[in-house]
Amino acid sequence: MTEKDLPALNIADLQSLLRRREVSPREVLDALRARIEDVDGEVDAYLSTNFEAATKEAEKANVDLPLGGVPIAIKDIISVAGEPCTCASKILRGYRALYDATVIQKLRAAGAIPFGKTNMDEFAMGSSTENSGVKLTRNPWDLSRVPGGSSGGSAAAVAADAAFGALGTDTGGSIRQPAALSGIVGFKPSYGRVSRFGLVAFASSLDQAGPLTKTVRDAALIMNAIAGHDPQDSTCLNEPVPDYTAALGRDLRGVRLGLPKEYMIEGIEPQVKSAIDAAIAQLETLGAEIVDVSLPQTDYAIAVYYILATAEASANLARFDGVRYGHRAEDPKDLLDHYGRTREEGFGPEVKRRIILGTYVLSSGYYDAYYLRAQKVRELIRQDFAKAFEKVDVLISPTSPVPAFKLGERMDDPLQMYLADIFTSPANLAGICGISVPCGFAETDGHRLPVGLQLLGKAFDEGRILQIAHAYEQSTDWHKTRSPIAASMRDV
Repeated sequence: MTEKDLPALNIADLQSLLRRREVSPREVLDALRARIEDVDGEVDAYLSTNFEAATKEAEKANVDLPLGGVPIAIKDIISVAGEPCTCASKILRGYRALYDATVIQKLRAAGAIPFGKTNMDEFAMGSSTENSGVKLTRNPWDLSRVPGGSSGGSAAAVAADAAFGALGTDTGGSIRQPAALSGIVGFKPSYGRVSRFGLVAFASSLDQAGPLTKTVRDAALIMNAIAGHDPQDSTCLNEPVPDYTAALGRDLRGVRLGLPKEYMIEGIEPQVKSAIDAAIAQLETLGAEIVDVSLPQTDYAIAVYYILATAEASANLARFDGVRYGHRAEDPKDLLDHYGRTREEGFGPEVKRRIILGTYVLSSGYYDAYYLRAQKVRELIRQDFAKAFEKVDVLISPTSPVPAFKLGERMDDPLQMYLADIFTSPANLAGICGISVPCGFAETDGHRLPVGLQLLGKAFDEGRILQIAHAYEQSTDWHKTRSPIAASMRDV
């Protein structure tokens, strides 16, 4: 294998080469750097890279560690000491993190090498990465389309073979939806499974960090590294962490998969539905039993999500006022003018929209009508999942109702953009785990656009959905088909 072929590898295969000393961490990093230089001008997945620091880590990397010598890209909402952490927002331009997030500490302890920060929707608010305050990221399957969001930079980097794996965050589908639109694997852990310490908060009761990878096994490998209790995060639970690779390879005989009738709606693009139907049939051939279930409160999930998430965002983003760090308005007349102009200049339109909405639903006279009622419906949604899991082991659905849409197509219609998360946001409200795996393609305008299959599991039952996702993945070839951008580099 030549050095230019290295970026095409998944993490597990790269590990094998590193441990056999057939390639060095420095050579891997050099190959990845060359790859990013070749393709990122078209994809624009990265906001920053630091190969000088990464090279120093590579030269002393212990390749016998679980992720020894493996470079990992990081969404720019996760703190890496000394590196920019802008959340793709003008208000944090120039800010550098003072410490490593817990997930970064854990990655380093496993031998991984963080080397670059990826683009995203500003403060993770969006479903297409078009709300970035810095640049547009393009889908490696069709450069005229979005990669999904808000972790679109991480997804696009992996899909373009410009990263072996990446970290993202998922507040309402921001790992799973871009994974589906970009043709890769995206894993959302249960709330409390992975520490949020060092993640810039969007909605604190919903946010969760997780991996975006080329295969399910790679997702399990990263989960082995980042999962576990952290006393610095009071919401991170002290639950035993299994070896997530241990269940991979088990068959699906006796597994009961629930198909929620509310998730197979008329608005699903026909080719997406065909791909999901074929995936369900494939799971049946593997021994799984398909059971019809109901999640009656599904119709309310988007409304509940956009009340609770914006309410939490309005509180979390109050700290960005230009006093201690980030953008500061010039020559303010007084303190009020300083606050107002700093936030007006620093925040993009989508962030402003959500702050205003969140402030409104928390305001006097509206709190009970909106926020409190939404909290009650959130509990009903959680109960829906609990009742469904009494009958089945895992739930299955499309990840996104449509394949990747055109850049600019939904920017003037926030409601249509919000509906991109219709199948993903309920899992965040309920605090359960989920994964998206490639399951086919939709042919549109001469392009093959990926379709994702979503599996949802009980809280802290990550091993089960990884087992089922891996069994499905290994019985198909969808995950082996790389994007045109990735394939073009392999042919050079």
